[in-house]
Amino acid sequence: MAQSLDFRRYAVLVVEDDALVRTEAVDLCEEAGFTTYEARNADQAIRMLERHSEIRVLFTDVEMPGTMDGLKLARAVRDRWPPVTIMVTSGRVRPTKDDMPENGLFFEKPYPPDDIVRALNEIAMQIQN
Repeated sequence: MAQSLDFRRYAVLVVEDDALVRTEAVDLCEEAGFTTYEARNADQAIRMLERHSEIRVLFTDVEMPGTMDGLKLARAVRDRWPPVTIMVTSGRVRPTKDDMPENGLFFEKPYPPDDIVRALNEIAMQIQN
């Protein structure tokens, strides 16, 4: 018998400065069954990661105000929280392979919701194994 996944055990952190886009991304992750946190910038994201050890996915925009953009945040998270899978998105910036953290995923905006849900489900299955 197949074991069902309890996606609530794994949390997603959505980092996006545009409130509408952030809300839509959070809703998408929650509707897919994941516990979801949100942050407006990298500084808030770091604080969330420090408080919530169940965060296993960082879903961040590239362009945002603050001390670091999404790519710098992704590299900082890769160094400090290696188990966290990193998903990067942008409608204007197309990161090169060298810009992305190891094993990072990139989604161009506007991203198809099904692609995000599929990626989250694959990540959750990898975490569980």
